[in-house]
Amino acid sequence: MKKTSIRYCLPNQKVLRRLPAGFVLLCMLAVLPCAAGEHMTVEDAIRLGLKNNYDILIARNDALIAENDRGKGIANFLPIIDSSGTFRYDATNPHTGSPLSYSNSDTRTWASQLSLNWTLFDGFRMFADKKRFDELAKRGEYRSRDTIERTVVNIMRTYFDLVQQEQLLDVARNTRDISKTRLDREEVRRDLGGASSTDLLNARVNFNKDESALLDQQLAVIIAGKELNILLARDPLEPVSIKKEIVIPPLDMRFAELLARARENNSVLLTARRSKRVAEENVRIANAAFWPRISLNGSYGYTDRSLLGDNLGPMTDRNSHSIDSSIGLVMTFNLFNGNIDKINAQNARIELRNQEHELKNIENLIAGLVQETYNTFQKRTEKVHLEEQNTETARQNMELQQERYATGASDSLDFRDAQVNLASAQVRLIVARFEARIALLEIQQLIGKIALE
Repeated sequence: MKKTSIRYCLPNQKVLRRLPAGFVLLCMLAVLPCAAGEHMTVEDAIRLGLKNNYDILIARNDALIAENDRGKGIANFLPIIDSSGTFRYDATNPHTGSPLSYSNSDTRTWASQLSLNWTLFDGFRMFADKKRFDELAKRGEYRSRDTIERTVVNIMRTYFDLVQQEQLLDVARNTRDISKTRLDREEVRRDLGGASSTDLLNARVNFNKDESALLDQQLAVIIAGKELNILLARDPLEPVSIKKEIVIPPLDMRFAELLARARENNSVLLTARRSKRVAEENVRIANAAFWPRISLNGSYGYTDRSLLGDNLGPMTDRNSHSIDSSIGLVMTFNLFNGNIDKINAQNARIELRNQEHELKNIENLIAGLVQETYNTFQKRTEKVHLEEQNTETARQNMELQQERYATGASDSLDFRDAQVNLASAQVRLIVARFEARIALLEIQQLIGKIALE
């Protein structure tokens, strides 16, 4: 269970004396916690990244667009219905010398129409189109998943790098403290007249060197925290408190199982397979141009016409309306268009071959990466065990040299060598654990085992 430390904000004592006693008591009872001191775990970082990271948000929106495009494939099976409406006003003002001429007249016309166009057969293109949009939607889903996986892996790598830098900071601080203790001891020995100037100068040089290394490591921690905040879409200057440990889970799968999982779940491989299927449907779409096209056309219209004037003839129809309707089948078949359809079909088949080659290339690359990362993780794990032994040996040697140095049985050079060896062993162990964890992370990405929710 996580322990939460709560800090309360209370008014200044001088301010409390000026307030009524009842109000002060009410404030004391209703005081709220100001901040919580929980450490961010890698799971917390992933959760924040999935919620806030901009690349992940964009990838999810792209997947939604691809999913919405499925409707374009369904629309090809449905008719197209258009409606139109018209109002027209005509004014006539004749100027003739004939006694039979009419006076001024106005004509007002209202018309509306519905038209239908329904493709009944287009060389099976509508079926290929629907399948193509379905495959594009799945490809968009896998592309989004690949982007999210890469971003989550980047978040985890950056989180573990921050842990690594924090641990290296502890090593640098501990090394600096040991050098400070040695420098203080040499200054005391100098004041007592029992130390040489060489030992004191060496102690001061080593202390300054370790202090400089500590400053560099403090800067590395600041930069690593900034990088993590950016990936989590937080303020780059916001402080980050993390658990300073890197746990390396065991790899409970053999190489053959890892390879099978990668071939089944790897998002890059799944995307390439969908791209190949899209290319297959593009070939069908291109071949549809060599078939005839049959469409059903229909229309229904209504027209109302009014003729207004002072001296219209007795035989003139002042108001009239009409209803027009039609329906028919239309077949079109292209006989020649400059071989454009033939060229399009050839290019579609070439693109399909390219996608087949690309798929085989990706399958080969994935198999090689699984082999490489599997071997890398095995060697990194062995290196962690070796560095743990080295670190323990260096720690025991350092404790021995501290005791001998305190009693004067060891000189400053032996003490410094033991100190440097311990710091180097601790650094190598921290780096080895980080590299082993990243190798395992790359395996999990290859087999599609990265948590996306």
